Amino acid sequence: MSETLYLETSVIGYLTARPSQNLIVAANMAVTREWWDTCRSNFEIYVSQVVLDEAARGDPEMAQNRIEMIKDFPFLFDNETVKNLTQEFLQQTNLPLKASDDALHIALATVYGLDYLLTWNCRHIANPNIQKKLSKISTNFGYELPILCTPYQLRGKNYNVT
Repeated sequence: MSETLYLETSVIGYLTARPSQNLIVAANMAVTREWWDTCRSNFEIYVSQVVLDEAARGDPEMAQNRIEMIKDFPFLFDNETVKNLTQEFLQQTNLPLKASDDALHIALATVYGLDYLLTWNCRHIANPNIQKKLSKISTNFGYELPILCTPYQLRGKNYNVT
Protein backbone atom coordinates (compact mmCIF):
# COMPACT_ATOMS: atom_id res chain seq x y z
CA MET A 1 0.00 0.00 0.00
CA SER A 2 1.20 3.49 -0.84
CA GLU A 3 1.98 5.97 1.84
CA THR A 4 -0.57 8.75 2.22
CA LEU A 5 0.11 12.44 1.71
CA TYR A 6 -1.86 15.64 2.21
CA LEU A 7 -0.95 18.14 -0.50
CA GLU A 8 -1.05 21.64 0.98
CA THR A 9 -1.75 24.62 -1.27
CA SER A 10 1.74 26.14 -1.30
CA VAL A 11 3.09 23.11 -3.18
CA ILE A 12 0.45 23.53 -5.86
CA GLY A 13 1.35 27.20 -6.03
CA TYR A 14 4.98 26.40 -6.78
CA LEU A 15 3.96 23.84 -9.40
CA THR A 16 1.90 26.36 -11.33
CA ALA A 17 3.79 29.60 -10.67
CA ARG A 18 5.18 31.75 -13.41
CA PRO A 19 9.00 31.75 -13.69
CA SER A 20 10.74 33.82 -11.04
CA GLN A 21 13.97 35.79 -10.94
CA ASN A 22 14.14 35.22 -7.18
CA LEU A 23 16.71 32.44 -6.78
CA ILE A 24 15.06 30.87 -3.74
CA VAL A 25 11.63 30.83 -5.35
CA ALA A 26 13.09 29.45 -8.58
CA ALA A 27 14.92 26.71 -6.65
CA ASN A 28 11.77 25.80 -4.71
CA MET A 29 9.86 25.63 -7.97
CA ALA A 30 12.50 23.31 -9.47
CA VAL A 31 12.51 21.03 -6.41
CA THR A 32 8.71 20.94 -6.41
CA ARG A 33 8.59 20.03 -10.08
CA GLU A 34 11.22 17.33 -9.55
CA TRP A 35 9.22 15.87 -6.65
CA TRP A 36 6.01 16.03 -8.70
CA ASP A 37 7.59 14.31 -11.70
CA THR A 38 9.55 11.62 -9.86
CA CYS A 39 7.96 10.99 -6.46
CA ARG A 40 4.26 11.75 -6.44
CA SER A 41 3.30 8.36 -7.87
CA ASN A 42 4.64 6.79 -4.66
CA PHE A 43 1.84 8.37 -2.63
CA GLU A 44 -1.89 8.28 -2.28
CA ILE A 45 -2.47 12.05 -2.38
CA TYR A 46 -5.34 13.89 -0.68
CA VAL A 47 -6.53 17.49 -0.66
CA SER A 48 -9.42 19.26 1.05
CA GLN A 49 -11.95 22.02 0.55
CA VAL A 50 -9.57 24.50 2.17
CA VAL A 51 -6.92 23.56 -0.43
CA LEU A 52 -9.46 24.09 -3.19
CA ASP A 53 -10.56 27.43 -1.69
CA GLU A 54 -6.98 28.68 -1.38
CA ALA A 55 -6.09 27.46 -4.87
CA ALA A 56 -9.06 29.35 -6.31
CA ARG A 57 -7.84 32.73 -5.00
CA GLY A 58 -5.99 35.32 -7.03
CA ASP A 59 -5.47 35.62 -10.76
CA PRO A 60 -8.28 33.65 -12.47
CA GLU A 61 -5.98 32.01 -15.04
CA MET A 62 -3.46 30.91 -12.41
CA ALA A 63 -6.28 29.78 -10.12
CA GLN A 64 -7.66 27.60 -12.90
CA ASN A 65 -4.20 26.06 -13.37
CA ARG A 66 -3.98 25.28 -9.65
CA ILE A 67 -7.46 23.78 -9.55
CA GLU A 68 -6.69 21.65 -12.60
CA MET A 69 -3.69 20.16 -10.77
CA ILE A 70 -5.80 18.90 -7.85
CA LYS A 71 -9.20 18.12 -9.37
CA ASP A 72 -8.71 14.35 -9.45
CA PHE A 73 -7.34 13.90 -5.93
CA PRO A 74 -9.70 12.57 -3.25
CA PHE A 75 -10.93 15.05 -0.64
CA LEU A 76 -10.67 14.90 3.11
CA PHE A 77 -13.78 16.41 4.65
CA ASP A 78 -13.98 18.69 7.62
CA ASN A 79 -15.95 17.38 10.59
CA GLU A 80 -16.43 18.19 14.28
CA THR A 81 -13.32 16.24 15.29
CA VAL A 82 -11.19 18.13 12.76
CA LYS A 83 -12.64 21.46 13.91
CA ASN A 84 -11.93 20.65 17.56
CA LEU A 85 -8.33 19.65 16.85
CA THR A 86 -7.86 22.78 14.73
CA GLN A 87 -8.96 24.91 17.70
CA GLU A 88 -6.59 23.06 20.02
CA PHE A 89 -3.71 23.60 17.61
CA LEU A 90 -4.48 27.32 17.44
CA GLN A 91 -4.85 27.74 21.20
CA GLN A 92 -1.99 25.59 22.43
CA THR A 93 0.68 26.55 19.88
CA ASN A 94 0.10 30.30 19.88
CA LEU A 95 -0.41 30.24 16.13
CA PRO A 96 -1.95 33.53 15.04
CA LEU A 97 -5.62 33.54 14.06
CA LYS A 98 -4.55 34.26 10.46
CA ALA A 99 -2.98 30.78 10.48
CA SER A 100 -6.34 29.07 11.05
CA ASP A 101 -6.28 27.53 7.56
CA ASP A 102 -2.79 26.21 8.29
CA ALA A 103 -4.03 24.63 11.52
CA LEU A 104 -6.95 23.16 9.58
CA HIS A 105 -4.58 21.57 7.03
CA ILE A 106 -2.63 19.97 9.87
CA ALA A 107 -5.76 18.81 11.69
CA LEU A 108 -7.20 17.22 8.55
CA ALA A 109 -4.02 15.28 7.83
CA THR A 110 -3.76 14.26 11.50
CA VAL A 111 -7.35 13.14 12.08
CA TYR A 112 -7.38 11.15 8.83
CA GLY A 113 -4.13 9.44 9.85
CA LEU A 114 -2.05 10.43 6.84
CA ASP A 115 1.67 9.75 6.74
CA TYR A 116 2.83 13.14 5.38
CA LEU A 117 1.71 16.72 4.94
CA LEU A 118 3.65 18.27 2.08
CA THR A 119 4.06 22.05 2.22
CA TRP A 120 6.35 24.97 1.55
CA ASN A 121 4.82 26.85 4.50
CA CYS A 122 7.73 26.76 6.93
CA ARG A 123 6.40 29.56 9.10
CA HIS A 124 3.31 27.80 10.46
CA ILE A 125 3.41 24.19 9.23
CA ALA A 126 6.86 22.70 8.50
CA ASN A 127 8.35 24.50 11.48
CA PRO A 128 10.25 22.32 13.97
CA ASN A 129 9.43 24.59 16.91
CA ILE A 130 5.71 24.36 16.23
CA GLN A 131 5.81 20.68 15.24
CA LYS A 132 6.94 19.65 18.69
CA LYS A 133 3.88 21.30 20.21
CA LEU A 134 1.60 19.93 17.48
CA SER A 135 2.89 16.43 18.09
CA LYS A 136 2.21 16.65 21.81
CA ILE A 137 -1.31 17.99 21.22
CA SER A 138 -2.00 15.25 18.66
CA THR A 139 -0.82 12.55 21.04
CA ASN A 140 -2.94 13.96 23.87
CA PHE A 141 -5.99 13.62 21.60
CA GLY A 142 -5.11 10.09 20.50
CA TYR A 143 -3.58 10.91 17.10
CA GLU A 144 -0.17 10.75 15.53
CA LEU A 145 1.00 13.92 13.81
CA PRO A 146 1.96 13.28 10.17
CA ILE A 147 5.45 14.16 9.05
CA LEU A 148 5.25 17.83 8.09
CA CYS A 149 7.80 18.42 5.35
CA THR A 150 8.75 20.19 2.15
CA PRO A 151 9.21 18.56 -1.26
CA TYR A 152 12.93 19.06 -0.75
CA GLN A 153 12.88 16.90 2.36
CA LEU A 154 10.68 14.21 0.86
CA ARG A 155 12.36 13.83 -2.51
CA GLY A 156 15.43 11.98 -1.27
CA LYS A 157 13.60 8.98 0.12
CA ASN A 158 14.31 5.78 -1.80
CA TYR A 159 10.93 4.15 -2.30
CA ASN A 160 12.25 1.14 -4.22
CA VAL A 161 14.13 -0.44 -1.32
CA THR A 162 12.30 -3.37 0.26
